[in-house]
Amino acid sequence: MSGDLASRFRALWDEIAPVGRDAGSGGYLRYALTEPERELRAWFRSQAQRRGLPVTEDGNGNLFAHWGEPEGSDAVLTGSHFDSVPHGGAYDGPLGIVSAFLAVDELRAAGVAPDRPLVLAAFVEEEGARFGVPCLGSRLLTGALAADRAAGLRDAAGVSFAEALGGPPAGARPDLLGRFGAFVELHVEQGRALVDADAPVGVASAIWPHGRWRFDVVGEGNHAGTTRMADRRDPMLTYAFTVLAANKEARLRGAHATVGRVSVEPNATNAIPSKVTGWLDARAADPETLSGLVDAVRGKLAERARRDGTEVTVTEESVTPLVAFDGGLAKRLATLLDAPVLPTGAGHDAGVLAAHLPTAMLFVRNPTGVSHSPAEAARDADCAAGVRALARVLEELTCR
Repeated sequence: MSGDLASRFRALWDEIAPVGRDAGSGGYLRYALTEPERELRAWFRSQAQRRGLPVTEDGNGNLFAHWGEPEGSDAVLTGSHFDSVPHGGAYDGPLGIVSAFLAVDELRAAGVAPDRPLVLAAFVEEEGARFGVPCLGSRLLTGALAADRAAGLRDAAGVSFAEALGGPPAGARPDLLGRFGAFVELHVEQGRALVDADAPVGVASAIWPHGRWRFDVVGEGNHAGTTRMADRRDPMLTYAFTVLAANKEARLRGAHATVGRVSVEPNATNAIPSKVTGWLDARAADPETLSGLVDAVRGKLAERARRDGTEVTVTEESVTPLVAFDGGLAKRLATLLDAPVLPTGAGHDAGVLAAHLPTAMLFVRNPTGVSHSPAEAARDADCAAGVRALARVLEELTCR
Protein backbone atom coordinates (compact mmCIF):
# COMPACT_ATOMS: atom_id res chain seq x y z
CA MET A 1 0.00 0.00 0.00
CA SER A 2 1.22 3.47 -0.79
CA GLY A 3 1.69 6.21 1.78
CA ASP A 4 2.27 6.01 5.50
CA LEU A 5 -0.47 4.71 7.77
CA ALA A 6 -1.35 8.12 9.23
CA SER A 7 -1.93 9.45 5.71
CA ARG A 8 -4.01 6.44 4.77
CA PHE A 9 -6.03 6.87 7.92
CA ARG A 10 -6.68 10.51 7.06
CA ALA A 11 -7.71 9.64 3.50
CA LEU A 12 -10.25 7.08 4.69
CA TRP A 13 -11.40 9.28 7.57
CA ASP A 14 -12.06 12.19 5.23
CA GLU A 15 -14.56 10.06 3.32
CA ILE A 16 -16.93 10.03 6.30
CA ALA A 17 -15.98 13.24 8.11
CA PRO A 18 -18.60 15.47 6.40
CA VAL A 19 -21.50 13.04 6.88
CA GLY A 20 -23.99 14.36 9.44
CA ARG A 21 -21.85 17.30 10.55
CA ASP A 22 -23.85 20.31 11.71
CA ALA A 23 -22.50 23.50 10.17
CA GLY A 24 -23.44 25.58 13.18
CA SER A 25 -21.99 23.58 16.06
CA GLY A 26 -19.39 21.56 14.19
CA GLY A 27 -20.76 18.50 15.95
CA TYR A 28 -22.54 15.50 14.48
CA LEU A 29 -26.21 14.57 14.13
CA ARG A 30 -25.87 10.94 13.20
CA TYR A 31 -28.91 9.43 14.83
CA ALA A 32 -29.53 5.72 14.31
CA LEU A 33 -31.30 4.79 11.08
CA THR A 34 -31.60 8.39 9.89
CA GLU A 35 -30.16 9.54 6.58
CA PRO A 36 -26.62 10.38 7.79
CA GLU A 37 -26.25 7.06 9.61
CA ARG A 38 -27.72 5.18 6.65
CA GLU A 39 -25.14 6.86 4.42
CA LEU A 40 -22.42 5.58 6.73
CA ARG A 41 -23.94 2.10 6.68
CA ALA A 42 -23.76 2.21 2.88
CA TRP A 43 -20.13 3.32 3.20
CA PHE A 44 -19.49 0.30 5.45
CA ARG A 45 -20.87 -2.00 2.78
CA SER A 46 -18.79 -0.35 0.07
CA GLN A 47 -15.59 -0.61 2.11
CA ALA A 48 -16.30 -4.27 2.81
CA GLN A 49 -17.01 -4.93 -0.87
CA ARG A 50 -13.76 -3.17 -1.84
CA ARG A 51 -11.93 -5.69 0.36
CA GLY A 52 -13.96 -8.70 -0.73
CA LEU A 53 -15.68 -9.06 2.65
CA PRO A 54 -19.30 -10.29 2.42
CA VAL A 55 -21.74 -8.31 4.58
CA THR A 56 -24.64 -9.74 6.55
CA GLU A 57 -27.23 -8.17 8.88
CA ASP A 58 -28.66 -9.78 11.99
CA GLY A 59 -32.23 -8.53 11.75
CA ASN A 60 -31.61 -5.98 14.50
CA GLY A 61 -29.82 -3.38 12.41
CA ASN A 62 -26.28 -4.59 13.18
CA LEU A 63 -23.95 -5.06 10.19
CA PHE A 64 -21.17 -7.67 9.91
CA ALA A 65 -18.40 -7.92 7.32
CA HIS A 66 -16.71 -11.33 7.16
CA TRP A 67 -13.09 -12.22 6.44
CA GLY A 68 -13.51 -15.97 6.40
CA GLU A 69 -16.87 -17.55 7.12
CA PRO A 70 -17.42 -18.10 10.85
CA GLU A 71 -17.66 -21.77 11.73
CA GLY A 72 -17.96 -23.16 15.19
CA SER A 73 -17.37 -20.64 17.97
CA ASP A 74 -13.96 -19.13 17.34
CA ALA A 75 -14.45 -16.06 15.11
CA VAL A 76 -12.93 -12.81 16.37
CA LEU A 77 -15.27 -9.82 16.25
CA THR A 78 -14.19 -6.17 16.13
CA GLY A 79 -15.89 -2.86 15.37
CA SER A 80 -18.02 -0.14 16.97
CA HIS A 81 -20.88 2.17 15.95
CA PHE A 82 -21.68 5.11 13.65
CA ASP A 83 -24.44 6.91 15.58
CA SER A 84 -23.77 9.98 17.70
CA VAL A 85 -25.20 11.93 20.59
CA PRO A 86 -26.74 15.29 19.60
CA HIS A 87 -23.90 17.47 18.31
CA GLY A 88 -21.37 14.85 19.35
CA GLY A 89 -17.77 14.41 18.35
CA ALA A 90 -16.37 12.79 15.22
CA TYR A 91 -14.43 9.92 16.77
CA ASP A 92 -16.79 8.32 19.27
CA GLY A 93 -17.78 5.13 17.46
CA PRO A 94 -16.64 5.61 13.85
CA LEU A 95 -12.96 5.46 14.84
CA GLY A 96 -13.40 1.80 15.76
CA ILE A 97 -14.95 0.95 12.40
CA VAL A 98 -12.48 2.86 10.24
CA SER A 99 -9.62 1.35 12.26
CA ALA A 100 -11.02 -2.15 11.75
CA PHE A 101 -10.92 -1.80 7.97
CA LEU A 102 -7.40 -0.38 8.09
CA ALA A 103 -6.29 -3.17 10.42
CA VAL A 104 -7.46 -5.69 7.82
CA ASP A 105 -5.40 -3.79 5.24
CA GLU A 106 -2.35 -3.93 7.53
CA LEU A 107 -2.71 -7.66 8.11
CA ARG A 108 -3.09 -8.39 4.43
CA ALA A 109 -0.13 -6.19 3.52
CA ALA A 110 1.95 -8.16 6.01
CA GLY A 111 0.83 -11.43 4.45
CA VAL A 112 -1.11 -12.54 7.52
CA ALA A 113 -3.61 -15.31 6.83
CA PRO A 114 -5.84 -15.71 9.92
CA ASP A 115 -6.59 -19.20 11.17
CA ARG A 116 -9.75 -17.93 12.83
CA PRO A 117 -12.37 -15.91 10.92
CA LEU A 118 -12.39 -12.16 11.50
CA VAL A 119 -15.68 -10.24 11.54
CA LEU A 120 -16.06 -6.44 11.43
CA ALA A 121 -19.19 -4.98 13.05
CA ALA A 122 -21.18 -1.76 12.92
CA PHE A 123 -23.68 -1.80 15.79
CA VAL A 124 -26.89 0.23 15.64
CA GLU A 125 -28.09 2.82 18.20
CA GLU A 126 -25.19 2.54 20.65
CA GLU A 127 -25.73 6.03 22.06
CA GLY A 128 -29.47 5.69 22.58
CA ALA A 129 -29.89 9.25 21.32
CA ARG A 130 -32.84 8.43 19.06
CA PHE A 131 -34.77 5.65 20.79
CA GLY A 132 -33.62 6.15 24.38
CA VAL A 133 -31.91 2.82 25.09
CA PRO A 134 -28.11 2.74 24.74
CA CYS A 135 -26.39 -0.21 23.07
CA LEU A 136 -29.74 -1.16 21.56
CA GLY A 137 -28.29 -3.28 18.76
CA SER A 138 -25.94 -5.29 20.96
CA ARG A 139 -28.62 -5.68 23.65
CA LEU A 140 -30.97 -7.15 21.04
CA LEU A 141 -28.31 -9.44 19.59
CA THR A 142 -27.47 -10.86 23.01
CA GLY A 143 -31.03 -11.04 24.28
CA ALA A 144 -30.43 -8.43 26.99
CA LEU A 145 -33.42 -6.53 25.58
CA ALA A 146 -36.62 -8.19 24.38
CA ALA A 147 -37.47 -7.68 20.72
CA ASP A 148 -41.06 -6.62 21.43
CA ARG A 149 -39.93 -3.91 23.84
CA ALA A 150 -37.34 -2.63 21.37
CA ALA A 151 -39.86 -2.65 18.52
CA GLY A 152 -42.11 -0.25 20.43
CA LEU A 153 -39.44 2.28 21.39
CA ARG A 154 -40.22 5.64 19.79
CA ASP A 155 -38.17 8.68 18.91
CA ALA A 156 -39.16 12.30 19.55
CA ALA A 157 -41.23 12.34 16.34
CA GLY A 158 -43.16 9.22 17.35
CA VAL A 159 -41.41 6.89 14.89
CA SER A 160 -40.93 3.42 16.36
CA PHE A 161 -37.72 1.46 16.16
CA ALA A 162 -39.54 -1.22 14.16
CA GLU A 163 -40.70 1.39 11.66
CA ALA A 164 -37.20 2.84 11.30
CA LEU A 165 -35.73 -0.64 10.93
CA GLY A 166 -38.28 -1.61 8.28
CA GLY A 167 -39.82 -4.37 10.33
CA PRO A 168 -39.79 -5.91 13.82
CA PRO A 169 -36.32 -6.67 15.17
CA ALA A 170 -35.20 -10.29 15.25
CA GLY A 171 -34.10 -10.10 18.87
CA ALA A 172 -31.66 -12.57 20.42
CA ARG A 173 -29.47 -14.39 17.90
CA PRO A 174 -27.69 -17.18 19.82
CA ASP A 175 -26.92 -18.85 16.49
CA LEU A 176 -24.86 -15.82 15.47
CA LEU A 177 -23.49 -14.86 18.88
CA GLY A 178 -22.32 -18.42 19.41
CA ARG A 179 -19.98 -18.15 16.44
CA PHE A 180 -17.84 -15.51 18.12
CA GLY A 181 -14.96 -16.44 20.38
CA ALA A 182 -13.80 -12.92 21.29
CA PHE A 183 -14.64 -9.24 20.75
CA VAL A 184 -12.24 -6.31 20.62
CA GLU A 185 -13.54 -2.73 20.37
CA LEU A 186 -11.23 0.18 19.61
CA HIS A 187 -12.52 3.55 20.82
CA VAL A 188 -11.30 7.08 21.32
CA GLU A 189 -10.60 7.67 25.00
CA GLN A 190 -13.28 9.74 26.71
CA GLY A 191 -10.95 11.33 29.23
CA ARG A 192 -7.31 12.32 29.75
CA ALA A 193 -5.72 9.23 31.30
CA LEU A 194 -3.64 8.49 28.20
CA VAL A 195 -2.56 12.13 27.99
CA ASP A 196 -1.37 11.93 31.59
CA ALA A 197 0.36 8.59 30.88
CA ASP A 198 1.95 9.97 27.68
CA ALA A 199 0.72 6.91 25.81
CA PRO A 200 -1.06 6.82 22.43
CA VAL A 201 -2.97 3.61 23.17
CA GLY A 202 -4.39 1.97 26.29
CA VAL A 203 -6.27 -1.17 27.29
CA ALA A 204 -9.53 -1.07 29.26
CA SER A 205 -9.93 -2.91 32.55
CA ALA A 206 -13.58 -2.23 33.33
CA ILE A 207 -16.67 -0.10 32.68
CA TRP A 208 -18.34 1.59 35.64
CA PRO A 209 -21.94 0.55 36.33
CA HIS A 210 -24.29 3.21 35.01
CA GLY A 211 -27.88 3.91 34.07
CA ARG A 212 -30.56 6.37 33.02
CA TRP A 213 -33.58 7.39 35.08
CA ARG A 214 -36.46 9.60 33.90
CA PHE A 215 -38.29 11.71 36.44
CA ASP A 216 -41.67 13.23 35.54
CA VAL A 217 -42.69 16.12 37.78
CA VAL A 218 -46.31 17.26 37.49
CA GLY A 219 -47.56 20.51 38.96
CA GLU A 220 -50.14 23.13 38.04
CA GLY A 221 -49.76 25.27 34.95
CA ASN A 222 -50.73 28.88 35.60
CA HIS A 223 -50.10 32.50 34.68
CA ALA A 224 -46.62 33.81 35.50
CA GLY A 225 -47.88 37.31 36.27
CA THR A 226 -51.03 36.71 38.28
CA THR A 227 -50.25 33.61 40.37
CA ARG A 228 -48.92 34.48 43.82
CA MET A 229 -45.67 32.78 44.74
CA ALA A 230 -47.30 31.18 47.78
CA ASP A 231 -50.03 29.64 45.62
CA ARG A 232 -47.80 27.99 43.07
CA ARG A 233 -47.29 24.25 42.44
CA ASP A 234 -44.28 24.72 40.21
CA PRO A 235 -42.62 21.53 38.90
CA MET A 236 -39.63 23.55 37.71
CA LEU A 237 -38.65 24.22 41.32
CA THR A 238 -38.74 20.49 42.05
CA TYR A 239 -36.73 19.79 38.93
CA ALA A 240 -34.10 22.45 39.71
CA PHE A 241 -33.68 21.18 43.26
CA THR A 242 -33.24 17.64 41.93
CA VAL A 243 -30.43 18.69 39.59
CA LEU A 244 -28.57 20.33 42.47
CA ALA A 245 -29.23 17.38 44.77
CA ALA A 246 -27.90 14.91 42.18
CA ASN A 247 -24.75 16.97 41.81
CA LYS A 248 -24.20 17.12 45.57
CA GLU A 249 -24.90 13.43 46.21
CA ALA A 250 -22.56 12.37 43.39
CA ARG A 251 -19.73 14.52 44.71
CA LEU A 252 -20.16 13.14 48.21
CA ARG A 253 -19.82 9.60 46.86
CA GLY A 254 -17.08 10.12 44.28
CA ALA A 255 -19.61 9.22 41.59
CA HIS A 256 -20.95 10.99 38.50
CA ALA A 257 -24.44 12.43 38.05
CA THR A 258 -25.63 14.42 35.04
CA VAL A 259 -28.95 15.88 34.01
CA GLY A 260 -28.36 16.88 30.42
CA ARG A 261 -31.86 16.60 28.98
CA VAL A 262 -35.11 18.25 30.01
CA SER A 263 -38.60 18.65 28.57
CA VAL A 264 -40.96 21.39 29.77
CA GLU A 265 -44.71 21.74 29.19
CA PRO A 266 -46.08 24.06 27.90
CA ASN A 267 -42.61 25.59 27.49
CA ALA A 268 -43.86 29.19 27.51
CA THR A 269 -41.91 32.13 28.91
CA ASN A 270 -44.89 33.62 30.69
CA ALA A 271 -46.43 30.42 32.05
CA ILE A 272 -45.68 28.32 35.12
CA PRO A 273 -44.94 24.83 33.76
CA SER A 274 -47.52 22.10 34.20
CA LYS A 275 -44.95 19.33 33.78
CA VAL A 276 -41.18 18.97 33.71
CA THR A 277 -39.43 15.78 32.65
CA GLY A 278 -35.71 15.32 33.27
CA TRP A 279 -33.28 12.48 32.65
CA LEU A 280 -30.61 11.53 35.18
CA ASP A 281 -27.46 9.80 33.97
CA ALA A 282 -25.72 8.26 36.99
CA ARG A 283 -22.41 6.35 37.13
CA ALA A 284 -20.16 5.02 39.88
CA ALA A 285 -17.18 2.76 40.39
CA ASP A 286 -19.27 0.01 41.98
CA PRO A 287 -22.95 -1.06 42.07
CA GLU A 288 -23.44 -0.22 45.75
CA THR A 289 -22.30 3.37 45.25
CA LEU A 290 -24.51 3.74 42.19
CA SER A 291 -27.54 2.35 44.03
CA GLY A 292 -26.89 4.62 47.01
CA LEU A 293 -26.61 7.65 44.74
CA VAL A 294 -29.86 6.97 42.91
CA ASP A 295 -31.73 6.18 46.15
CA ALA A 296 -30.49 9.44 47.68
CA VAL A 297 -31.63 11.45 44.67
CA ARG A 298 -35.03 9.72 44.74
CA GLY A 299 -35.41 10.62 48.42
CA LYS A 300 -34.43 14.25 47.90
CA LEU A 301 -36.79 14.48 44.93
CA ALA A 302 -39.73 13.08 46.90
CA GLU A 303 -39.05 15.39 49.83
CA ARG A 304 -38.88 18.47 47.63
CA ALA A 305 -42.03 17.45 45.73
CA ARG A 306 -43.99 17.37 49.00
CA ARG A 307 -42.82 20.91 49.78
CA ASP A 308 -43.68 22.16 46.28
CA GLY A 309 -47.04 20.41 46.04
CA THR A 310 -45.96 18.50 42.96
CA GLU A 311 -46.20 14.82 42.00
CA VAL A 312 -43.19 12.80 40.90
CA THR A 313 -42.77 9.52 39.02
CA VAL A 314 -39.30 8.01 38.58
CA THR A 315 -38.79 5.47 35.78
CA GLU A 316 -35.68 3.38 35.33
CA GLU A 317 -34.97 3.38 31.58
CA SER A 318 -31.74 1.39 31.46
CA VAL A 319 -29.10 0.07 33.85
CA THR A 320 -25.77 -1.50 32.93
CA PRO A 321 -23.94 -3.38 35.69
CA LEU A 322 -20.24 -3.24 36.41
CA VAL A 323 -18.35 -4.75 33.49
CA ALA A 324 -14.93 -6.18 34.27
CA PHE A 325 -13.32 -7.13 30.99
CA ASP A 326 -11.65 -10.51 30.72
CA GLY A 327 -8.68 -10.01 33.02
CA GLY A 328 -6.46 -12.54 31.31
CA LEU A 329 -7.17 -11.06 27.90
CA ALA A 330 -6.61 -7.48 29.08
CA LYS A 331 -3.29 -8.42 30.68
CA ARG A 332 -2.26 -10.32 27.56
CA LEU A 333 -3.02 -7.36 25.29
CA ALA A 334 -1.43 -4.81 27.61
CA THR A 335 1.77 -6.87 27.60
CA LEU A 336 1.61 -7.33 23.84
CA LEU A 337 1.21 -3.59 23.25
CA ASP A 338 3.23 -2.35 26.24
CA ALA A 339 0.19 -0.20 27.01
CA PRO A 340 -1.35 1.13 30.24
CA VAL A 341 -4.54 -0.40 31.63
CA LEU A 342 -7.35 1.94 32.69
CA PRO A 343 -11.04 1.87 33.64
CA THR A 344 -13.72 3.99 32.01
CA GLY A 345 -16.99 5.53 33.08
CA ALA A 346 -18.44 5.38 29.56
CA GLY A 347 -20.72 2.62 28.28
CA HIS A 348 -19.98 0.65 25.11
CA ASP A 349 -21.27 -2.29 23.10
CA ALA A 350 -18.23 -4.11 24.48
CA GLY A 351 -19.82 -3.87 27.90
CA VAL A 352 -22.90 -5.74 26.67
CA LEU A 353 -20.96 -8.39 24.78
CA ALA A 354 -18.59 -8.98 27.72
CA ALA A 355 -21.34 -10.94 29.47
CA HIS A 356 -21.26 -13.49 26.64
CA LEU A 357 -17.70 -13.80 25.31
CA PRO A 358 -14.13 -12.74 26.16
CA THR A 359 -14.02 -9.01 25.43
CA ALA A 360 -11.38 -6.31 25.40
CA MET A 361 -11.21 -2.62 24.58
CA LEU A 362 -8.42 -0.47 23.19
CA PHE A 363 -8.41 3.30 23.70
CA VAL A 364 -6.75 5.90 21.49
CA ARG A 365 -5.46 9.08 23.11
CA ASN A 366 -7.75 12.12 23.07
CA PRO A 367 -5.63 15.30 23.52
CA THR A 368 -8.58 17.38 24.70
CA GLY A 369 -10.00 14.74 27.01
CA VAL A 370 -13.43 15.93 25.83
CA SER A 371 -16.06 13.62 24.36
CA HIS A 372 -19.74 13.82 23.32
CA SER A 373 -18.80 17.28 22.07
CA PRO A 374 -17.35 18.84 18.90
CA ALA A 375 -14.13 19.36 20.89
CA GLU A 376 -13.50 15.60 20.90
CA ALA A 377 -10.25 14.94 19.05
CA ALA A 378 -7.51 12.50 18.12
CA ARG A 379 -4.28 13.05 16.20
CA ASP A 380 -3.75 11.13 12.97
CA ALA A 381 -0.48 9.72 14.33
CA ASP A 382 -2.27 8.37 17.41
CA CYS A 383 -5.06 6.95 15.26
CA ALA A 384 -2.41 5.19 13.17
CA ALA A 385 -0.91 3.83 16.40
CA GLY A 386 -4.38 2.58 17.28
CA VAL A 387 -4.70 0.81 13.93
CA ARG A 388 -1.32 -0.85 14.42
CA ALA A 389 -2.29 -1.92 17.93
CA LEU A 390 -5.61 -3.32 16.72
CA ALA A 391 -3.89 -5.18 13.87
CA ARG A 392 -1.42 -6.74 16.33
CA VAL A 393 -4.24 -7.75 18.64
CA LEU A 394 -6.29 -9.26 15.82
CA GLU A 395 -3.24 -11.16 14.55
CA GLU A 396 -2.59 -12.42 18.07
CA LEU A 397 -6.19 -13.61 18.43
CA THR A 398 -6.80 -15.04 14.95
CA CYS A 399 -3.48 -16.76 14.24
CA ARG A 400 -2.88 -19.92 16.23
